[in-house]
Amino acid sequence: MPTASQHRITVIGGGFAGLTAAISAAEAGARVTLREAHHTLGGRARTSEGTYKTNEGPHALYNGGPHWTWLKQRDLIGPLAPLPPLEGARLRLLHNGALRRTPPLAMLKLLRRKAEQAPVDRDFTSWATEQVGEEGAKAAAHYIAVATFHHDPGSLSARFVQERLRRATKLPPEAHYPRGGWGSVIDRMAALAWNMGVRTETLDRVDSLSGPGLRQDGPVIVATSLESARRLLGDDSLRWESGRTALVDVAFRSRRGDAFVVSDLDRTGWVERFTAQDHTLAPEGEQLVQAQIPLAPGETKADGVAHAEHLLDLGCPGWRERVTWRRASVANGRTGALDRPGTTWRDRPAIDRGDGVYLVGDQVAAPGLLSEVSFNSAVEAVSLALAKSALDLKSTSG
Repeated sequence: MPTASQHRITVIGGGFAGLTAAISAAEAGARVTLREAHHTLGGRARTSEGTYKTNEGPHALYNGGPHWTWLKQRDLIGPLAPLPPLEGARLRLLHNGALRRTPPLAMLKLLRRKAEQAPVDRDFTSWATEQVGEEGAKAAAHYIAVATFHHDPGSLSARFVQERLRRATKLPPEAHYPRGGWGSVIDRMAALAWNMGVRTETLDRVDSLSGPGLRQDGPVIVATSLESARRLLGDDSLRWESGRTALVDVAFRSRRGDAFVVSDLDRTGWVERFTAQDHTLAPEGEQLVQAQIPLAPGETKADGVAHAEHLLDLGCPGWRERVTWRRASVANGRTGALDRPGTTWRDRPAIDRGDGVYLVGDQVAAPGLLSEVSFNSAVEAVSLALAKSALDLKSTSG
């Protein structure tokens, strides 16, 4: 009988999904090689090096998902940055052109509806309007852009949006922030993978699965973006809608009265002062703020920057005179799966691509919210790959 140590698995991509797959496979006794095109691991979960520690987007770790327990059991989360007390957190909502402390009553009523009450085959705006009226429906749709990165969340499946709305507004909050940014979690995952014998090769771009020795080393788990997987596998069907978002990072000198969060309920947009909970992200006496502004078709980075600056003007008066550093970028098609009316996670590109190839990431056929999709798909891919490897070993040894 073949032993577990005879299983060989190659993981392509060293982001959160790839590291989850590598660790899970190594724990099962497989011999794992992880190949990463960049010089560092992490993918979109990297935290930038230098004076200002930013993530690629407003990364939060939701404790309601299965990955929380998995990370916790392996001591991979590390210290968490404490959330500001709700009373003094200065969360502000832009509604009807003015900053407010509380959302519209109709939006609060909508939060009482369970996700299962929302239909899969209808758009969120039309369903929510029937439930609580147009004002509450629009405010809720715009609020949940923080977890969808989409300029019009109301056009998405009602079930998809309602599930995210309820989780993003839970009290106490599900969202938690690893101290030092997501990169600290990635560093611990990489160290664990190394300690378990995972062979990690950085600056090792894979352009074809028919490369020397690749397929001979057993199943392959592709843990890249869907766009990269489409090129790598030569499979044009590997497509799913994702958001397009302007990311604006700004550091400025601290001053009392700056908002912790500004959420735009009139459009879509989210500004968060990350140093409110984690002072290690910027030098002493400075605040680090990130704005995430979903872009509609035809909108440019400049449009997103202008919107972000408007929200900063409202939430952090006088910020322009206090700026010490800033940058802006666009995350295009890299913000997680979006399900249109009539579709669910089961309709996304399948994990099992056949012939010992498995696809993981946040846009594939697995349930969850954002990084939870990456985690669930990685664990499922490892289970399928080990079963495939066992059958192959049995057939060759028999």
